[in-house]
Amino acid sequence: MGKTLRIGTRRSPLALWQAEHIKALLERHHPGLRCTLKRIVTEGDKIQEVSLARFGGKGLFVKAIEDALLRKEVDLAVHSMKDLPSDLPPGLTLGAIPAREDPRDALICREPDLRLPDLPPGACIGTSSLRRASQLRFYRNDLVTAPARGNVETRLRKLEEGRFDAIVLALAGLNRLELTDRVSQVLEPEICLPAIGQGALAIEIREDDEALFEMLRPIHDPATATTVTGERAFLGTMEGGCHVPVACHGVLSGESLSLDGLVASLDGSVCIRRRCQGAPEDAASLGRDLAEEIRRAGGQEILDEIARTELE
Repeated sequence: MGKTLRIGTRRSPLALWQAEHIKALLERHHPGLRCTLKRIVTEGDKIQEVSLARFGGKGLFVKAIEDALLRKEVDLAVHSMKDLPSDLPPGLTLGAIPAREDPRDALICREPDLRLPDLPPGACIGTSSLRRASQLRFYRNDLVTAPARGNVETRLRKLEEGRFDAIVLALAGLNRLELTDRVSQVLEPEICLPAIGQGALAIEIREDDEALFEMLRPIHDPATATTVTGERAFLGTMEGGCHVPVACHGVLSGESLSLDGLVASLDGSVCIRRRCQGAPEDAASLGRDLAEEIRRAGGQEILDEIARTELE
């Protein structure tokens, strides 16, 4: 083929693993293709000690890479799907969604033999995710949460330094970095519903790049795309992101798609959770309908309260 593709990626070890993974898949499916990585520092990487919600949310991890894509400095971008806002910039689209890793969260305790029920009263759990913090407080209202920014290795180091009794990370990232032996407990969705798109990768391209879209077809996974479509439709309707503790997780079983979604109060005292099921081809409408159902069930009051808090 004799073609070179430039892949835009963040510089963290996990982001580089993900980009190298896509590079290997593409080069395997297209003999003669050469892919190079362009490492880009995003605003989210620069902000390490403050909650992302105060600085614009998850889009901070992708904007600089998307700008490079629009300027044609790179040909495609590899993101963690959960970092992508529900709306993409004009001119960009998702070219492929590869097969998903395990979407669940994982608890890592400073004392490795402990599990969530074993932590002492008032134990401090490091997480900068409002979604995780709210659900953990809903599960055990005696727990304390504290911000834990940085890449996977940085958060593990902070745990070892004694800043927290435990931290929560995405199991997918730990699997990819071969750090699964650090996991004290895998948090099932009944305890901590995963983030929208967690465990999935997003390959973003320019809308007019039809040739690249065709090249990406062999690494696209329709099943993952279906579940992620439902989850992201839920997110777009809830108008959540990093500012609001929202979660949604889809499971495809045969000819049926089930979606679990929730919104929680910031302190974890209230959690509105619902489930829906339907045809996979209706993934987007299922996600939107689920979000509307949660809004009617009390979710709107939570959203309004969080909006008032942000204005204070």
